[in-house]
Amino acid sequence: MLIFRGKYLWICSALLVCHSGFWPVLAGFGVLITGISKSGFAGGVGVISVPLMSLYIGPVQAAAIMLPLLILMDYFSVRAWWTHKRNDLLKIMVPGAMLGIFTGYLLFDYLDDDILRLLLGGLSICFALWGLFNGAKSGEGGSPFVGYLSSSVAGFTSFIAHAGGPPMNFYLIPMKLPREQFLGTAVVFLAIVNLLKLVAYGALGQINTDNLLIGLVLAPLAWVGIRIGLIIHKMLDDKLFYRIILIMLLIVGIKLIADGI
Repeated sequence: MLIFRGKYLWICSALLVCHSGFWPVLAGFGVLITGISKSGFAGGVGVISVPLMSLYIGPVQAAAIMLPLLILMDYFSVRAWWTHKRNDLLKIMVPGAMLGIFTGYLLFDYLDDDILRLLLGGLSICFALWGLFNGAKSGEGGSPFVGYLSSSVAGFTSFIAHAGGPPMNFYLIPMKLPREQFLGTAVVFLAIVNLLKLVAYGALGQINTDNLLIGLVLAPLAWVGIRIGLIIHKMLDDKLFYRIILIMLLIVGIKLIADGI
């Protein structure tokens, strides 16, 4: 835990902001929001970190910087929600995610990020509006095929821009799982996805010393965000929790479409 308690790391953070302009502020804000989202809302707005950082650095480097931080956040989130995961759902979702990540790896040099953002943003908005106006009244689970397909898309979009949350939610939210089961399943699924992505990113040469050092400086904010998310989660009832998730999904969809345009 020296990473979070050492005063020298905070000094380095301040120096980085002073010498690198405004982008570290955006990066820090994105990391903080991602931490809150991962522990309290199953990654609902975590996708915002890469677009924020991409305003000043390339999206590929932004994704590479965020991946070790996401894995760090996953460690704390999984510790909090491990006992609530649904293994039967994970057995459907993980193989699909593996296929999506492998597809992203193969197509890495040919992908058009803007078209991907437009498609994902449109789907996110449609699903969010359906959930908000329909009320997601039924608690019926999706078919295994839907789970496999959604998870494949989640693996692919997560590989490209750490945007696996919206496709994952397409499968999980209609089931109306108890809040703890929803969070446990989502957190463990995203943690597995990020570990698989680490192998692929390493093979593509995206995990290097410079990106790791920047991530180290931002690591304290990841921990703070996780703690805040756990506190906020305890204040919400199930109905309000799912409504917030859907509103977040709507905001993320609008952001993705704006970025794509």
